[in-house]
Amino acid sequence: MVRSSTVLASAIVLSCILLWISRRLSKRRTRRPDRHRSWQQFLPLGFICLELALWIGVGFYITDYFPSSRQLRYQIFQTFTDPIFPLGDRDYSIVQLLELLALTVALWFAVRWATQLFKKRILVLTGADPGIQDIASTSLQYILILLGLIIILQIWGIDVSSLAILVSVLGVGIGFGLQNIANNFISGLIIAFERPIKIGDLIKLGDLVGTVERIGPRSTEVATLDRVSIIVPNSRFIDSEVINWSYGNPVSRLRIPIGVAYGSNVQQVRKALLECVKNHRDILNYPAPQVWFQEFGDSSLNFDIFVWIREPHKQFKLRSDLNYRIEAILRRNGIEIPFPQRDLHLRSPEIEGAIASWLGKGSFAEERLEPEIPNRERSTSTAEEHRSTGAQEHRSRDNIGQSFGQSFGQSFGQTIGQSFGQTTELMPIEYGEEAEEIDIDALIAQMRGPEGVEIQNRRYGLNIYPKCFLGTEAVQWLMWTQKAEIGAAIAIGKLLIDRGAIHHVTDEHDFKNERLFYRFYIDEE
Repeated sequence: MVRSSTVLASAIVLSCILLWISRRLSKRRTRRPDRHRSWQQFLPLGFICLELALWIGVGFYITDYFPSSRQLRYQIFQTFTDPIFPLGDRDYSIVQLLELLALTVALWFAVRWATQLFKKRILVLTGADPGIQDIASTSLQYILILLGLIIILQIWGIDVSSLAILVSVLGVGIGFGLQNIANNFISGLIIAFERPIKIGDLIKLGDLVGTVERIGPRSTEVATLDRVSIIVPNSRFIDSEVINWSYGNPVSRLRIPIGVAYGSNVQQVRKALLECVKNHRDILNYPAPQVWFQEFGDSSLNFDIFVWIREPHKQFKLRSDLNYRIEAILRRNGIEIPFPQRDLHLRSPEIEGAIASWLGKGSFAEERLEPEIPNRERSTSTAEEHRSTGAQEHRSRDNIGQSFGQSFGQSFGQTIGQSFGQTTELMPIEYGEEAEEIDIDALIAQMRGPEGVEIQNRRYGLNIYPKCFLGTEAVQWLMWTQKAEIGAAIAIGKLLIDRGAIHHVTDEHDFKNERLFYRFYIDEE
Protein backbone atom coordinates (compact mmCIF):
# COMPACT_ATOMS: atom_id res chain seq x y z
CA MET A 1 0.00 0.00 0.00
CA VAL A 2 2.86 2.33 0.77
CA ARG A 3 4.34 1.80 -2.67
CA SER A 4 0.96 2.32 -4.33
CA SER A 5 0.42 5.54 -2.40
CA THR A 6 3.92 6.73 -3.28
CA VAL A 7 3.43 5.97 -6.97
CA LEU A 8 0.01 7.67 -6.97
CA ALA A 9 1.40 10.78 -5.24
CA SER A 10 4.32 10.90 -7.69
CA ALA A 11 1.90 10.62 -10.60
CA ILE A 12 -0.16 13.51 -9.24
CA VAL A 13 2.96 15.66 -8.86
CA LEU A 14 4.14 14.83 -12.39
CA SER A 15 0.67 15.57 -13.77
CA CYS A 16 0.66 18.98 -12.06
CA ILE A 17 4.13 19.73 -13.44
CA LEU A 18 3.03 18.82 -16.98
CA LEU A 19 -0.08 20.99 -16.58
CA TRP A 20 2.02 23.94 -15.34
CA ILE A 21 4.49 23.63 -18.23
CA SER A 22 1.64 23.41 -20.74
CA ARG A 23 0.01 26.57 -19.40
CA ARG A 24 3.30 28.47 -19.39
CA LEU A 25 3.96 27.59 -23.01
CA SER A 26 0.39 28.53 -23.95
CA LYS A 27 0.73 31.96 -22.31
CA ARG A 28 4.07 32.52 -24.03
CA ARG A 29 2.53 31.71 -27.40
CA THR A 30 -0.28 34.17 -26.67
CA ARG A 31 2.13 36.98 -25.70
CA ARG A 32 4.55 36.35 -28.58
CA PRO A 33 2.43 35.34 -31.58
CA ASP A 34 5.13 36.60 -33.96
CA ARG A 35 7.43 33.79 -32.85
CA HIS A 36 4.81 31.11 -33.19
CA ARG A 37 5.90 28.11 -35.27
CA SER A 38 3.78 25.46 -36.91
CA TRP A 39 5.08 22.59 -34.73
CA GLN A 40 4.09 24.45 -31.56
CA GLN A 41 0.40 23.97 -32.26
CA PHE A 42 0.84 20.26 -31.49
CA LEU A 43 2.35 20.88 -28.03
CA PRO A 44 -1.01 20.71 -26.17
CA LEU A 45 -1.75 17.37 -27.85
CA GLY A 46 1.71 16.11 -26.86
CA PHE A 47 1.18 17.02 -23.21
CA ILE A 48 -2.20 15.29 -23.22
CA CYS A 49 -0.60 12.12 -24.62
CA LEU A 50 2.15 12.26 -21.97
CA GLU A 51 -0.38 12.67 -19.18
CA LEU A 52 -2.50 9.83 -20.57
CA ALA A 53 0.54 7.55 -20.78
CA LEU A 54 1.48 8.49 -17.20
CA TRP A 55 -1.90 7.51 -15.77
CA ILE A 56 -2.07 4.31 -17.83
CA GLY A 57 1.32 3.30 -16.41
CA VAL A 58 0.17 4.14 -12.89
CA GLY A 59 -2.97 2.10 -13.43
CA PHE A 60 -0.98 -0.91 -14.61
CA TYR A 61 1.34 -0.64 -11.62
CA ILE A 62 -1.37 -0.28 -8.98
CA THR A 63 -3.63 -3.04 -10.37
CA ASP A 64 -0.75 -5.50 -9.93
CA TYR A 65 -1.28 -5.42 -6.13
CA PHE A 66 -4.97 -6.44 -6.25
CA PRO A 67 -6.03 -9.85 -7.67
CA SER A 68 -9.46 -8.69 -8.87
CA SER A 69 -8.08 -5.63 -10.63
CA ARG A 70 -5.24 -7.70 -12.07
CA GLN A 71 -7.75 -10.14 -13.57
CA LEU A 72 -9.75 -7.25 -15.04
CA ARG A 73 -6.57 -5.84 -16.54
CA TYR A 74 -5.81 -9.17 -18.22
CA GLN A 75 -9.30 -9.30 -19.72
CA ILE A 76 -8.98 -5.78 -21.10
CA PHE A 77 -5.52 -6.56 -22.46
CA GLN A 78 -6.83 -9.73 -24.12
CA THR A 79 -9.69 -7.78 -25.69
CA PHE A 80 -7.25 -5.35 -27.27
CA THR A 81 -4.79 -8.03 -28.45
CA ASP A 82 -7.14 -10.72 -29.80
CA PRO A 83 -7.54 -10.65 -33.63
CA ILE A 84 -11.11 -9.57 -34.29
CA PHE A 85 -10.91 -7.49 -37.52
CA PRO A 86 -10.47 -9.53 -40.73
CA LEU A 87 -8.60 -7.63 -43.40
CA GLY A 88 -7.42 -9.54 -46.45
CA ASP A 89 -6.10 -12.96 -45.48
CA ARG A 90 -5.40 -12.06 -41.85
CA ASP A 91 -7.19 -10.91 -38.74
CA TYR A 92 -5.99 -7.87 -36.82
CA SER A 93 -6.45 -6.75 -33.24
CA ILE A 94 -7.32 -3.33 -31.90
CA VAL A 95 -3.72 -2.78 -30.82
CA GLN A 96 -2.45 -3.58 -34.30
CA LEU A 97 -4.94 -1.17 -35.86
CA LEU A 98 -3.87 1.51 -33.40
CA GLU A 99 -0.25 0.84 -34.35
CA LEU A 100 -1.20 1.18 -38.03
CA LEU A 101 -2.94 4.46 -37.25
CA ALA A 102 0.10 5.70 -35.33
CA LEU A 103 2.38 4.81 -38.24
CA THR A 104 0.09 6.67 -40.63
CA VAL A 105 0.15 9.79 -38.44
CA ALA A 106 3.93 9.53 -38.14
CA LEU A 107 4.15 9.19 -41.93
CA TRP A 108 2.06 12.33 -42.37
CA PHE A 109 4.30 14.37 -40.04
CA ALA A 110 7.48 13.02 -41.64
CA VAL A 111 6.28 13.76 -45.18
CA ARG A 112 5.10 17.23 -44.17
CA TRP A 113 8.48 18.01 -42.61
CA ALA A 114 10.34 16.64 -45.66
CA THR A 115 8.27 18.67 -48.15
CA GLN A 116 8.69 21.88 -46.12
CA LEU A 117 12.45 21.27 -46.05
CA PHE A 118 12.39 20.60 -49.80
CA LYS A 119 10.51 23.84 -50.39
CA LYS A 120 12.71 26.04 -48.17
CA ARG A 121 16.08 24.55 -49.10
CA ILE A 122 15.73 23.48 -52.74
CA LEU A 123 12.75 25.14 -54.44
CA VAL A 124 13.81 28.57 -53.20
CA LEU A 125 17.10 28.19 -55.06
CA THR A 126 15.24 27.77 -58.37
CA GLY A 127 13.80 31.30 -58.13
CA ALA A 128 10.36 30.03 -59.14
CA ASP A 129 7.19 31.92 -58.29
CA PRO A 130 6.03 31.28 -54.68
CA GLY A 131 2.70 30.00 -55.97
CA ILE A 132 4.44 27.40 -58.13
CA GLN A 133 6.60 26.42 -55.16
CA ASP A 134 3.51 25.85 -52.99
CA ILE A 135 1.81 23.72 -55.62
CA ALA A 136 4.97 21.68 -56.27
CA SER A 137 5.54 21.00 -52.57
CA THR A 138 1.88 20.12 -51.98
CA SER A 139 1.80 17.75 -54.96
CA LEU A 140 5.00 16.08 -53.71
CA GLN A 141 3.45 15.75 -50.26
CA TYR A 142 0.36 13.95 -51.62
CA ILE A 143 2.49 11.61 -53.74
CA LEU A 144 4.78 10.71 -50.83
CA ILE A 145 1.84 10.06 -48.50
CA LEU A 146 0.22 7.75 -51.07
CA LEU A 147 3.46 5.83 -51.64
CA GLY A 148 4.12 5.64 -47.89
CA LEU A 149 0.66 4.21 -47.20
CA ILE A 150 1.14 1.55 -49.86
CA ILE A 151 4.53 0.59 -48.37
CA ILE A 152 3.14 0.46 -44.81
CA LEU A 153 0.23 -1.73 -45.86
CA GLN A 154 2.58 -4.08 -47.72
CA ILE A 155 4.92 -4.34 -44.72
CA TRP A 156 1.94 -4.93 -42.44
CA GLY A 157 0.97 -7.87 -44.58
CA ILE A 158 -2.16 -6.35 -46.08
CA ASP A 159 -2.73 -7.19 -49.74
CA VAL A 160 -3.44 -3.89 -51.43
CA SER A 161 -5.15 -5.59 -54.36
CA SER A 162 -7.78 -6.95 -51.98
CA LEU A 163 -8.71 -3.38 -51.13
CA ALA A 164 -9.17 -2.34 -54.75
CA ILE A 165 -12.93 -2.90 -54.79
CA LEU A 166 -13.39 -1.11 -51.47
CA VAL A 167 -11.24 1.80 -52.63
CA SER A 168 -13.18 2.02 -55.90
CA VAL A 169 -16.52 2.19 -54.11
CA LEU A 170 -15.22 4.77 -51.66
CA GLY A 171 -13.62 6.71 -54.51
CA VAL A 172 -16.92 7.05 -56.36
CA GLY A 173 -18.75 8.13 -53.21
CA ILE A 174 -16.08 10.53 -52.08
CA GLY A 175 -15.59 11.84 -55.61
CA PHE A 176 -19.05 13.40 -55.67
CA GLY A 177 -18.37 15.08 -52.35
CA LEU A 178 -14.87 16.23 -53.27
CA GLN A 179 -15.49 17.38 -56.83
CA ASN A 180 -15.31 21.03 -55.75
CA ILE A 181 -11.97 20.38 -54.05
CA ALA A 182 -10.68 18.66 -57.19
CA ASN A 183 -11.95 21.58 -59.29
CA ASN A 184 -10.14 24.08 -57.09
CA PHE A 185 -6.94 22.01 -57.15
CA ILE A 186 -6.92 21.82 -60.95
CA SER A 187 -7.70 25.55 -61.10
CA GLY A 188 -4.67 26.13 -58.89
CA LEU A 189 -2.50 24.25 -61.39
CA ILE A 190 -3.89 26.39 -64.23
CA ILE A 191 -3.17 29.58 -62.27
CA ALA A 192 0.36 28.36 -61.52
CA PHE A 193 1.21 27.70 -65.17
CA GLU A 194 -0.76 30.46 -66.94
CA ARG A 195 -0.12 33.00 -64.15
CA PRO A 196 -3.07 35.35 -64.73
CA ILE A 197 -2.47 36.59 -61.19
CA LYS A 198 0.72 36.76 -59.12
CA ILE A 199 1.56 37.53 -55.53
CA GLY A 200 1.43 41.30 -55.03
CA ASP A 201 -1.06 41.99 -57.86
CA LEU A 202 -3.95 44.38 -57.24
CA ILE A 203 -7.10 42.64 -58.47
CA LYS A 204 -10.87 43.00 -58.52
CA LEU A 205 -12.98 39.84 -58.41
CA GLY A 206 -16.67 40.69 -58.33
CA ASP A 207 -17.08 43.06 -55.38
CA LEU A 208 -13.74 42.00 -53.89
CA VAL A 209 -10.80 44.40 -54.34
CA GLY A 210 -7.44 43.61 -52.79
CA THR A 211 -3.86 42.41 -53.13
CA VAL A 212 -2.91 38.79 -53.74
CA GLU A 213 -0.94 37.58 -50.70
CA ARG A 214 -0.65 33.83 -51.30
CA ILE A 215 -1.56 31.39 -54.08
CA GLY A 216 -2.11 27.87 -52.78
CA PRO A 217 -3.05 24.61 -54.49
CA ARG A 218 -6.70 24.91 -53.44
CA SER A 219 -7.30 28.56 -52.57
CA THR A 220 -5.81 32.04 -52.85
CA GLU A 221 -5.45 34.55 -50.04
CA VAL A 222 -6.47 38.12 -50.92
CA ALA A 223 -5.88 41.04 -48.53
CA THR A 224 -8.53 43.73 -48.97
CA LEU A 225 -7.91 47.45 -48.67
CA ASP A 226 -9.07 47.14 -45.04
CA ARG A 227 -6.26 44.58 -44.46
CA VAL A 228 -8.77 41.76 -44.06
CA SER A 229 -7.58 38.43 -45.45
CA ILE A 230 -10.16 36.60 -47.57
CA ILE A 231 -9.65 33.02 -48.74
CA VAL A 232 -10.97 32.66 -52.30
CA PRO A 233 -11.34 29.25 -54.01
CA ASN A 234 -9.12 29.02 -57.07
CA SER A 235 -12.04 28.03 -59.31
CA ARG A 236 -13.46 31.57 -59.02
CA PHE A 237 -10.41 32.98 -60.80
CA ILE A 238 -11.00 30.59 -63.71
CA ASP A 239 -14.81 30.83 -63.91
CA SER A 240 -15.17 34.60 -63.35
CA GLU A 241 -13.80 37.76 -64.88
CA VAL A 242 -10.81 39.14 -62.99
CA ILE A 243 -9.57 42.72 -63.27
CA ASN A 244 -5.81 42.73 -62.70
CA TRP A 245 -4.40 46.26 -62.61
CA SER A 246 -0.85 44.93 -62.17
CA TYR A 247 -0.88 42.48 -65.10
CA GLY A 248 1.71 43.29 -67.75
CA ASN A 249 2.14 47.09 -67.90
CA PRO A 250 1.01 48.61 -64.59
CA VAL A 251 0.34 52.02 -66.20
CA SER A 252 -3.43 52.55 -66.19
CA ARG A 253 -5.94 55.35 -66.69
CA LEU A 254 -8.14 56.70 -63.91
CA ARG A 255 -11.53 58.30 -64.67
CA ILE A 256 -13.14 60.83 -62.34
CA PRO A 257 -16.63 62.11 -63.29
CA ILE A 258 -17.80 65.58 -62.27
CA GLY A 259 -20.98 67.56 -62.97
CA VAL A 260 -21.40 71.35 -62.89
CA ALA A 261 -24.49 73.53 -63.02
CA TYR A 262 -26.07 74.70 -66.26
CA GLY A 263 -24.90 78.20 -67.08
CA SER A 264 -21.28 77.52 -66.09
CA ASN A 265 -18.54 78.60 -68.48
CA VAL A 266 -17.35 75.27 -69.88
CA GLN A 267 -13.95 76.64 -70.87
CA GLN A 268 -13.42 77.93 -67.35
CA VAL A 269 -14.52 74.55 -65.98
CA ARG A 270 -12.05 72.76 -68.24
CA LYS A 271 -9.20 75.03 -67.23
CA ALA A 272 -10.02 74.63 -63.52
CA LEU A 273 -10.18 70.83 -63.73
CA LEU A 274 -6.84 70.64 -65.54
CA GLU A 275 -5.34 72.83 -62.85
CA CYS A 276 -6.55 70.32 -60.23
CA VAL A 277 -4.49 67.48 -61.65
CA LYS A 278 -1.43 69.56 -62.43
CA ASN A 279 1.81 68.74 -60.60
CA HIS A 280 0.40 65.82 -58.61
CA ARG A 281 3.27 63.49 -57.77
CA ASP A 282 1.31 60.30 -58.59
CA ILE A 283 -0.01 61.47 -61.99
CA LEU A 284 2.01 60.99 -65.18
CA ASN A 285 2.62 64.01 -67.35
CA TYR A 286 2.77 61.81 -70.44
CA PRO A 287 0.17 60.78 -71.51
CA ALA A 288 -1.18 64.15 -70.49
CA PRO A 289 -4.29 64.50 -68.29
CA GLN A 290 -7.46 65.21 -70.25
CA VAL A 291 -10.88 66.72 -69.55
CA TRP A 292 -13.78 65.59 -71.75
CA PHE A 293 -17.20 67.19 -71.95
CA GLN A 294 -19.33 64.05 -72.00
CA GLU A 295 -23.01 65.03 -72.04
CA PHE A 296 -25.82 67.39 -71.12
CA GLY A 297 -27.30 65.68 -68.08
CA ASP A 298 -30.71 66.12 -66.49
CA SER A 299 -29.40 68.58 -63.94
CA SER A 300 -25.77 69.21 -64.85
CA LEU A 301 -23.10 69.48 -67.51
CA ASN A 302 -21.13 66.26 -67.13
CA PHE A 303 -17.34 66.16 -67.51
CA ASP A 304 -14.80 63.36 -67.14
CA ILE A 305 -11.22 63.79 -65.95
CA PHE A 306 -8.76 61.19 -67.28
CA VAL A 307 -5.32 60.83 -65.70
CA TRP A 308 -2.63 58.17 -66.07
CA ILE A 309 -0.93 56.54 -63.08
CA ARG A 310 1.99 54.13 -62.73
CA GLU A 311 1.01 52.58 -59.37
CA PRO A 312 -2.55 51.16 -59.50
CA HIS A 313 -2.76 50.49 -55.75
CA LYS A 314 -2.67 54.27 -55.15
CA GLN A 315 -5.75 54.95 -57.29
CA PHE A 316 -8.18 55.06 -54.35
CA LYS A 317 -6.14 57.58 -52.35
CA LEU A 318 -5.49 59.55 -55.56
CA ARG A 319 -9.22 59.72 -56.32
CA SER A 320 -9.82 61.17 -52.84
CA ASP A 321 -7.02 63.72 -53.23
CA LEU A 322 -8.39 64.88 -56.58
CA ASN A 323 -11.93 65.16 -55.22
CA TYR A 324 -10.63 67.48 -52.48
CA ARG A 325 -8.80 69.56 -55.10
CA ILE A 326 -11.82 69.67 -57.43
CA GLU A 327 -14.15 70.88 -54.68
CA ALA A 328 -11.72 73.58 -53.58
CA ILE A 329 -10.95 74.96 -57.04
CA LEU A 330 -14.59 74.93 -58.18
CA ARG A 331 -15.60 76.82 -55.04
CA ARG A 332 -12.75 79.29 -55.61
CA ASN A 333 -13.90 79.96 -59.20
CA GLY A 334 -17.57 80.24 -58.27
CA ILE A 335 -18.57 77.14 -60.24
CA GLU A 336 -21.61 75.41 -58.76
CA ILE A 337 -22.06 71.65 -58.36
CA PRO A 338 -25.85 71.28 -58.76
CA PHE A 339 -28.38 69.20 -56.91
CA PRO A 340 -30.80 67.05 -58.95
CA GLN A 341 -33.58 69.28 -60.32
CA ARG A 342 -37.12 68.45 -61.40
CA ASP A 343 -39.85 70.69 -62.87
CA LEU A 344 -43.44 70.03 -61.75
CA HIS A 345 -46.18 70.73 -64.34
CA LEU A 346 -49.85 70.84 -63.24
CA ARG A 347 -52.60 70.03 -65.76
CA SER A 348 -56.17 71.04 -64.78
CA PRO A 349 -59.03 71.29 -67.36
CA GLU A 350 -61.22 73.15 -64.84
CA ILE A 351 -58.71 75.99 -64.55
CA GLU A 352 -58.36 76.17 -68.34
CA GLY A 353 -62.13 76.48 -68.74
CA ALA A 354 -62.37 79.17 -66.08
CA ILE A 355 -59.60 81.22 -67.67
CA ALA A 356 -61.23 80.90 -71.11
CA SER A 357 -64.58 82.12 -69.75
CA TRP A 358 -62.89 85.08 -68.08
CA LEU A 359 -61.12 86.10 -71.26
CA GLY A 360 -64.29 85.95 -73.35
CA LYS A 361 -64.46 84.98 -76.98
CA GLY A 362 -61.39 86.83 -78.17
CA SER A 363 -58.56 85.38 -80.18
CA PHE A 364 -57.06 84.01 -77.01
CA ALA A 365 -60.15 81.84 -76.37
CA GLU A 366 -59.63 80.13 -79.71
CA GLU A 367 -56.01 79.34 -79.01
CA ARG A 368 -54.93 76.27 -77.03
CA LEU A 369 -53.86 77.36 -73.60
CA GLU A 370 -50.45 75.93 -72.82
CA PRO A 371 -50.99 73.98 -69.56
CA GLU A 372 -47.35 73.80 -68.59
CA ILE A 373 -46.59 76.57 -66.10
CA PRO A 374 -43.02 76.34 -64.83
CA ASN A 375 -42.17 76.84 -61.21
CA ARG A 376 -41.37 80.55 -60.86
CA GLU A 377 -38.90 79.82 -58.11
CA ARG A 378 -36.93 77.55 -60.43
CA SER A 379 -37.35 79.60 -63.62
CA THR A 380 -33.89 81.11 -63.40
CA SER A 381 -32.04 77.81 -62.91
CA THR A 382 -34.00 76.12 -65.71
CA ALA A 383 -33.92 78.96 -68.23
CA GLU A 384 -31.79 77.05 -70.68
CA GLU A 385 -34.45 74.31 -70.91
CA HIS A 386 -37.13 76.85 -71.83
CA ARG A 387 -34.85 78.57 -74.37
CA SER A 388 -34.48 75.33 -76.34
CA THR A 389 -38.09 75.47 -77.64
CA GLY A 390 -38.97 76.81 -81.09
CA ALA A 391 -39.73 80.40 -82.04
CA GLN A 392 -43.41 79.61 -82.64
CA GLU A 393 -43.80 78.42 -79.06
CA HIS A 394 -42.18 81.64 -77.81
CA ARG A 395 -44.60 83.75 -79.84
CA SER A 396 -47.54 81.76 -78.50
CA ARG A 397 -46.33 82.24 -74.96
CA ASP A 398 -45.89 86.00 -75.63
CA ASN A 399 -49.56 86.16 -76.64
CA ILE A 400 -50.52 84.20 -73.52
CA GLY A 401 -48.56 86.61 -71.35
CA GLN A 402 -50.15 89.64 -73.03
CA SER A 403 -53.67 88.17 -72.62
CA PHE A 404 -53.04 87.47 -68.98
CA GLY A 405 -51.77 91.04 -68.62
CA GLN A 406 -54.96 92.49 -70.10
CA SER A 407 -57.20 90.38 -67.84
CA PHE A 408 -55.36 90.37 -64.53
CA GLY A 409 -53.28 93.51 -64.63
CA GLN A 410 -50.29 94.89 -66.41
CA SER A 411 -47.76 93.80 -63.76
CA PHE A 412 -48.91 90.16 -63.78
CA GLY A 413 -48.93 90.16 -67.59
CA GLN A 414 -45.38 91.45 -67.66
CA THR A 415 -44.31 88.73 -65.21
CA ILE A 416 -45.85 85.93 -67.28
CA GLY A 417 -44.52 87.46 -70.48
CA GLN A 418 -41.03 87.60 -69.06
CA SER A 419 -41.27 84.01 -67.80
CA PHE A 420 -42.43 82.59 -71.12
CA GLY A 421 -41.49 84.99 -73.84
CA GLN A 422 -38.01 86.31 -73.28
CA THR A 423 -35.19 84.39 -74.83
CA THR A 424 -31.45 84.83 -74.69
CA GLU A 425 -29.35 83.91 -77.68
CA LEU A 426 -26.67 81.32 -76.81
CA MET A 427 -23.28 82.02 -78.29
CA PRO A 428 -21.71 78.95 -79.89
CA ILE A 429 -18.63 77.61 -78.08
CA GLU A 430 -15.86 75.96 -79.99
CA TYR A 431 -14.15 73.03 -78.33
CA GLY A 432 -10.73 71.60 -79.09
CA GLU A 433 -8.12 69.42 -77.45
CA GLU A 434 -5.55 71.28 -75.43
CA ALA A 435 -2.18 71.49 -77.14
CA GLU A 436 0.47 70.22 -74.73
CA GLU A 437 3.36 72.63 -75.21
CA ILE A 438 6.82 71.44 -74.22
CA ASP A 439 9.55 73.91 -73.32
CA ILE A 440 12.25 72.48 -75.59
CA ASP A 441 15.00 74.79 -74.34
CA ALA A 442 14.34 73.94 -70.69
CA LEU A 443 14.17 70.24 -71.49
CA ILE A 444 17.50 70.38 -73.38
CA ALA A 445 19.14 72.23 -70.49
CA GLN A 446 17.82 69.67 -68.04
CA MET A 447 19.00 66.73 -70.17
CA ARG A 448 22.49 68.24 -70.53
CA GLY A 449 22.68 69.25 -66.87
CA PRO A 450 24.36 67.38 -63.98
CA GLU A 451 21.19 65.34 -63.34
CA GLY A 452 20.56 64.69 -67.03
CA VAL A 453 21.42 61.86 -69.36
CA GLU A 454 24.97 60.49 -69.37
CA ILE A 455 26.82 62.27 -72.20
CA GLN A 456 30.27 60.88 -72.89
CA ASN A 457 32.58 59.61 -75.62
CA ARG A 458 31.41 56.20 -76.80
CA ARG A 459 33.13 53.53 -78.86
CA TYR A 460 31.57 51.32 -81.49
CA GLY A 461 33.96 49.04 -83.31
CA LEU A 462 37.03 51.05 -84.26
CA ASN A 463 35.22 54.39 -84.19
CA ILE A 464 34.84 56.78 -81.25
CA TYR A 465 31.79 59.07 -81.16
CA PRO A 466 32.29 62.06 -78.81
CA LYS A 467 29.61 63.55 -76.53
CA CYS A 468 26.89 60.96 -77.19
CA PHE A 469 24.10 59.38 -75.18
CA LEU A 470 22.13 56.17 -75.67
CA GLY A 471 18.54 56.12 -76.82
CA THR A 472 17.60 53.59 -74.09
CA GLU A 473 19.10 55.79 -71.37
CA ALA A 474 17.27 58.84 -72.71
CA VAL A 475 13.95 56.97 -72.67
CA GLN A 476 14.48 55.85 -69.06
CA TRP A 477 15.46 59.41 -68.05
CA LEU A 478 12.36 60.90 -69.70
CA MET A 479 10.10 58.32 -68.06
CA TRP A 480 11.29 59.12 -64.55
CA THR A 481 11.94 62.86 -64.74
CA GLN A 482 9.02 63.84 -66.99
CA LYS A 483 6.59 61.26 -65.52
CA ALA A 484 5.93 59.73 -68.93
CA GLU A 485 5.19 56.19 -70.01
CA ILE A 486 7.51 54.54 -72.51
CA GLY A 487 5.45 55.50 -75.59
CA ALA A 488 5.27 59.14 -74.55
CA ALA A 489 9.01 59.20 -73.77
CA ILE A 490 9.81 57.93 -77.28
CA ALA A 491 7.45 60.56 -78.72
CA ILE A 492 9.33 63.29 -76.82
CA GLY A 493 12.60 62.00 -78.26
CA LYS A 494 11.18 62.15 -81.77
CA LEU A 495 9.97 65.66 -81.06
CA LEU A 496 13.53 66.67 -80.11
CA ILE A 497 14.74 65.32 -83.47
CA ASP A 498 11.96 67.14 -85.34
CA ARG A 499 12.82 70.42 -83.57
CA GLY A 500 16.48 70.04 -84.54
CA ALA A 501 17.77 69.54 -81.01
CA ILE A 502 19.32 66.07 -81.34
CA HIS A 503 20.17 63.64 -84.12
CA HIS A 504 21.54 60.17 -84.67
CA VAL A 505 25.33 60.34 -84.95
CA THR A 506 25.24 58.95 -88.50
CA ASP A 507 21.75 60.29 -89.29
CA GLU A 508 20.58 56.77 -90.15
CA HIS A 509 17.81 56.34 -87.58
CA ASP A 510 14.92 58.18 -86.03
CA PHE A 511 14.72 58.27 -82.24
CA LYS A 512 14.29 54.72 -80.89
CA ASN A 513 14.38 52.94 -77.56
CA GLU A 514 17.55 51.10 -78.57
CA ARG A 515 21.27 51.26 -77.87
CA LEU A 516 21.83 53.84 -80.60
CA PHE A 517 24.10 56.89 -80.27
CA TYR A 518 22.48 60.35 -80.30
CA ARG A 519 24.06 63.77 -79.90
CA PHE A 520 22.86 67.32 -79.25
CA TYR A 521 23.56 69.67 -82.13
CA ILE A 522 25.04 72.18 -79.71
CA ASP A 523 27.64 69.55 -78.75
CA GLU A 524 28.87 69.19 -82.32
CA GLU A 525 32.57 69.94 -82.67
